[in-house]
Amino acid sequence: MTEEMREEQETSRYRGKVFSRLFAYVRPHAVTASFCLALVLAATVLNLYLPVLIGGAIDDYIEDYSRPYAYVEPDRAEAVLDGLYLSRSYDPDTADRFALLLYAEERYYLVTDLNREESEMLRAAAGDALPYTAEGDSLTVTLSEGAFQGRRMNSSELAALRSADYAGVVRTAVIYLAVLLVTAVCSLTETWLLQKMGQDIIFTIRQEVFSHVLTLPARWFDTNPVGKIVTRCTNDVEALNNLYTGVLIRLFSNGVLILGYAVVMAGINWRLSLICFGFLPVVIALTVCFRTLARRIYRVVRSKLSSLNTFLSENISGMKLIQAFAREGTKAEEFSQRTEDLYRSQIKELLIMAVFRPAIFFVSSLALALLVYRSGVRVLAGTLSLGTMYIFINYIRSFFEPIQEMAEHFSAMQNAFASAEKIFTVLDTENPIAEPETPAEMGSIRGKIEFRHVWFAYDGENYVLRDVSFVIRPGEKVAFVGATGAGKSSILNLIGRYYEIQKGEILLDGVDIRRIPTPVLRRAIGQVQQDVFAFTGDIKGNIRLLDESISDEEVRSAAKAVNADRFIERLPRTYDEPVTERGSTLSAGQRQLLSFARTLAYRPTILVMDEATANIDTETEELIQSALETLMRGRTTIMVAHRLSTIQHADNIIVMHKGRVRESGTHQQLLEQGGIYKKLYELQQ
Repeated sequence: MTEEMREEQETSRYRGKVFSRLFAYVRPHAVTASFCLALVLAATVLNLYLPVLIGGAIDDYIEDYSRPYAYVEPDRAEAVLDGLYLSRSYDPDTADRFALLLYAEERYYLVTDLNREESEMLRAAAGDALPYTAEGDSLTVTLSEGAFQGRRMNSSELAALRSADYAGVVRTAVIYLAVLLVTAVCSLTETWLLQKMGQDIIFTIRQEVFSHVLTLPARWFDTNPVGKIVTRCTNDVEALNNLYTGVLIRLFSNGVLILGYAVVMAGINWRLSLICFGFLPVVIALTVCFRTLARRIYRVVRSKLSSLNTFLSENISGMKLIQAFAREGTKAEEFSQRTEDLYRSQIKELLIMAVFRPAIFFVSSLALALLVYRSGVRVLAGTLSLGTMYIFINYIRSFFEPIQEMAEHFSAMQNAFASAEKIFTVLDTENPIAEPETPAEMGSIRGKIEFRHVWFAYDGENYVLRDVSFVIRPGEKVAFVGATGAGKSSILNLIGRYYEIQKGEILLDGVDIRRIPTPVLRRAIGQVQQDVFAFTGDIKGNIRLLDESISDEEVRSAAKAVNADRFIERLPRTYDEPVTERGSTLSAGQRQLLSFARTLAYRPTILVMDEATANIDTETEELIQSALETLMRGRTTIMVAHRLSTIQHADNIIVMHKGRVRESGTHQQLLEQGGIYKKLYELQQ
């Protein structure tokens, strides 16, 4: 089974459950999220109002010049022209004389002294092809009912006559600007709060993922490459950022916009609204198809990216080995292949987007063309105002934009969901090494270790330890020897409970270690590994490992006890000397001495050393050996070594063979037995 297939199998159980689980992270920010929703709703309503505002201005102030002016009393006049007091705000029951403004030859003409029937008849004629003749500054309109004379208006007269319209346009512009400012403030506030909330949530998730990773057993790290784990903690978590900072709120706002457009258009003119609604089934079908394809390809892209990061992590860490065996070309080809796989997956992702956006745009253009045709015909027929046509054209152009944006947000959401599925596979990984429900009270740990009929297998089936039993008394120095694969290092791992045994018991001071909290157990055990890991930082930071309870004096004391101070004091900045990644600026022996100082700084009751002197030169080994005599006094010490010369001083030597204890005794006793130990000793001699 490939890595992609295995990840697909792991994430399949989360389908349909991801959204509710992601939404749980929003609950602590419910007040902020609700306030943002209110701001989005306000901004959405204001955006819906803007076209209506402009459309009303077109109908009321720009295109409504043909509405009759009634002769009124001087105190009620909106304009005074040629001694006439005129107003368009009049009582229809009392007004009997009117003036009418006509537009012809790109000029305005005023016809005066009309009765009600004449003004209505002339206004109706102005809506069609106006039968007129223009000579100089005069206009003659000839109808079957008679001829009407009008005179041309100059700019000052027109301004005086339409002063109310000018005031209305200015008022509309001020309101429009005020609405834009309020919308901008709402959007700015909402964006800032959302970004802040999103970053808080991402911080929480990243902390939660890494904190959970720290609790997972060693077996999990054996089966999950470093690059994959790094991808889960970084790339996959960051992919959720857009979901919380924009997608969820935008989905809500776009939903409100679509509903708002539909309601307003249906309220203004339901017949024209049907043009827009008729294209919705096509848009919905395209969106569903796009969503299905996008989610599938996003899963593949995330898996390919994880695989590439894993490859990079492994090969950058092993760069010296690659160069030593001149495998640069082969690794470059392999990287090129993996990159090409990711590239092809991303091209498929882009192809889906490249098809979807133009498809939605084409549908919206068809709807717009049909609307322009239908509304244009009705405007020419006088059954629809130009302002209403403007509102519908503006709305139909905007109606499909949130639909398209929602689909793209679905795309981003699928990307986030694909990453979330992978994150949840980590968070839901349970640690088989469970903490005791009723932990034992240990008090002062003496260091007695006992194995009782222990069986252990890394995979649960192929046992590497078979019915192992032994006792290590407090303060005793015990060494484990045997061929590679005999189970020596496994015993050390089990003492610290990094793995769980299948059968038997492991006791510390007579208490089953499964009843001891792992922090208490591991704090009592100081481990020195063959492969020493140094963290980026400085010397003293690598000794205390961020434990501020260990003072600088204790750091120096521990370093002096293992003779590490001899090389540290020669460094330019001594204990403040920077340490690069993996301690590459230090020699193998210096790193090992640093490891000894680190272990001793924690004052363990039990010392565990797995091939602790394997990578150390003779001079450095002599320094350590001279310190070990003092360091091991009063402590239970467990050693694993292939070089038998380093463990001859042990109080007890246990010989492992094929997962079983075959011999035990002191160095001299084992030689006298003439068994496996003697053969190993003679081979090394």
